[in-house]
Amino acid sequence: MSFSAIYDIGGSAMRAQVMRLDTVASNLANADTAASSEAEAYRATKPVFSALYTQDFDNRSMSAQVQTLGVVKSDRTVEQRYEPNSPLANANGMVFYSNVNPVAEMADMMSASRAFQTSVEVMNRVSSMQQSLLKLGQ
Repeated sequence: MSFSAIYDIGGSAMRAQVMRLDTVASNLANADTAASSEAEAYRATKPVFSALYTQDFDNRSMSAQVQTLGVVKSDRTVEQRYEPNSPLANANGMVFYSNVNPVAEMADMMSASRAFQTSVEVMNRVSSMQQSLLKLGQ
């Protein structure tokens, strides 16, 4: 496997983790938002990824990259609270809050951060190996 293929793989993994972190940030920012109806309530989002396999032109090596398929909204139910004095309350006095689970979002954020750091470490080691190879040629 070539060094450029390793950089491509690491780069795609880092882009995926950045997208995960972006959705986590959006979800946490909207964790306590309220709405006057269930349809208007914020729903947590999650990115969907897939492995994209590629083969070198000489068919001797195969690699995989992370491909982003899109972002989906959570199907968990939104929280309803009886708050008749709220300006957002509907005719029944109910206010609807987002379905974001802050604890799960924080765990996802830590996982994405660690995966990003791992990809950075792989890229640093590949760079170090390239520099060592150049020194051997002197």
